[in-house]
Amino acid sequence: MPALPPDLRRALFALPEREKDQLLARLVAQDTVLTEQLAYRLLEGPEALENRRAALRTLVDDPVRGYHPTPNDLLVILRQLQTRLAYHARITDDAFGEAELSWRLLANVFRHQAEATARLHGPTQPLLQHLAKRTHEALKQTARLHEDYHLELAETANAVLAALWQSGAAPLARELGLPRTLA
Repeated sequence: MPALPPDLRRALFALPEREKDQLLARLVAQDTVLTEQLAYRLLEGPEALENRRAALRTLVDDPVRGYHPTPNDLLVILRQLQTRLAYHARITDDAFGEAELSWRLLANVFRHQAEATARLHGPTQPLLQHLAKRTHEALKQTARLHEDYHLELAETANAVLAALWQSGAAPLARELGLPRTLA
């Protein structure tokens, strides 16, 4: 983001309070992410974080369970859900929530879509590649968290890693150098 020239900055700060407030409101309204971040911080507050996580848990649990005619249909849903999780983290700065929900999503896929993940062949390859990459990303997210959070995520992460290594994605996991358990 470019800095304001010093002369313009001084002139801007010299404006009357009301005019500055109007400019600020107009500028904030142009950025939807900033608007939602401010709404979360100023109106909802940290108490709403658990409600947002609960809503995302419902989203993560629901669509993965059903029947999907092709592995690509499931892949589209997974990508949409992962986008929602990343957006949640961007709005709330909830790194733990993003990691927890990512592990939960991966665990649900391996639990409810065992047939789609069982073997690596043409139609399942994009899905299995996505699952291996998302597992790799979830490991990175977990590594960035405080060590205390690792204990909370360990059970789900180990279940996902075990399922990944037993699925058709095992060769892809080997390529990425994924561990068999969360250390």
